[in-house]
Amino acid sequence: MTWERLVNDKRFGLEDYHDPRKNGTRTDFRRDYDRLVFSSPFRRLQNKTQVFPLPGSIFVHNRLTHSLEVSCVGKSMADSIALALKRRHGAAGTPVEHFDHLGDIVAAACLAHDLGNPPFGHSGEKAISTFFSEGAGRGLRAQLSDREWSDLTRFEGNANAFRVLTHQFEGRRRGGFAMTYSMLASIVKYPYESILSEKGKFGFFTTEKADFERVATELGMLRLSADGEPLRYARHPLVYIVEAADDICYEVMDLEDAHKLRILPLASVVDVLLGFFDDERRAHIEESMKRVSDPNEQVAYLRSCVVGVLVDRCAETFIANEDAILAGTFKGPLLQHIPELERKAFERCSALSWEKIYCASEVVDVELAGNRIISFLMERLVGAVVNPELNYSRLLLAKFPEQYDVNAPTLFGKLQAVLDHISAMTDVYALDLYRKLNGMSLPAV
Repeated sequence: MTWERLVNDKRFGLEDYHDPRKNGTRTDFRRDYDRLVFSSPFRRLQNKTQVFPLPGSIFVHNRLTHSLEVSCVGKSMADSIALALKRRHGAAGTPVEHFDHLGDIVAAACLAHDLGNPPFGHSGEKAISTFFSEGAGRGLRAQLSDREWSDLTRFEGNANAFRVLTHQFEGRRRGGFAMTYSMLASIVKYPYESILSEKGKFGFFTTEKADFERVATELGMLRLSADGEPLRYARHPLVYIVEAADDICYEVMDLEDAHKLRILPLASVVDVLLGFFDDERRAHIEESMKRVSDPNEQVAYLRSCVVGVLVDRCAETFIANEDAILAGTFKGPLLQHIPELERKAFERCSALSWEKIYCASEVVDVELAGNRIISFLMERLVGAVVNPELNYSRLLLAKFPEQYDVNAPTLFGKLQAVLDHISAMTDVYALDLYRKLNGMSLPAV
């Protein structure tokens, strides 16, 4: 793969209007970022669970604040990488102007990486997929192709984000959000079909396969599958930066949130975060922490130090492995290849999270409630699109937003309309609809 092709500001769905010579104060990559900030799907992330329940008296991260932080971290990492790449390629006499756009591409991709996630965190994804693999949706198997069934039983928020950004919903413009090709490729962490999924991860639904192939071909992404085989590509290099920024933020911020909620004691959080530094840097940080007495401020300072060092190490790792990344032979995320000190410390953070945070009663309660709510809504709404002639179905279908095609010509299209509707819901909206359909809530008169 070559950077000259990988950085492309052509807009999906608006290819006929592309003018590479245009001038302006904002690049198309910057317009991607601004367009996302002002979009409804992005705003809805403020009412979607990240890990912990949406805030009461203590504010913790939701999907929106998480995405904003990932964008900041990703842009810093991309800017650092771009500077090093400009030096390297400039010394070789090759053009370097395209590297100036890496920060904006990654910043926008980080904003968009969670747009396809349903309410109630990852438990929402699991509830949707198990509705078909274990629940009432199993009876539809015979009416769907193998690829369609694989998409449903392995529902994935990352693939759904690509659909949200590219699909022409009813009444909307061609090309969906009409984002740049480079930005779209940078959010696809798993560039292959669901039938090739590993641990339930894949990059695009059957309905968006041709769209992703068009983007990948235009960008010169390396195709790993032969004609006639299920589609698989090597990652766009910027995916590694988006992934690293996401991993850094959720791992470190989950610890900070757990401390605020008193799930983890101060000593445990401080001990695991200090593990990222050698003795000299550690002594300096500990001395700086003594200047404030507020435990939350101490953790916040320590968190910022950890994020800074991880951004530097991931950037260095990307630069050191540029050739392998462009050749499609680099394996695993950047964080698995950083120096041992920081890598082992990150692994300890992950182990602590799984041991103390993700099994905490507050988190499990959200998963249990979310699973019940999503499963119920799936059963009712799928029943409505499959049997639209029933009176109850007509009432439910009247509540669907017009942009979702409940009258699609195929069963899979109807089922996707349900998934589009449910995955776009906030936690609050899903709970409210659940209560109304159960007769537990009535409109105010």
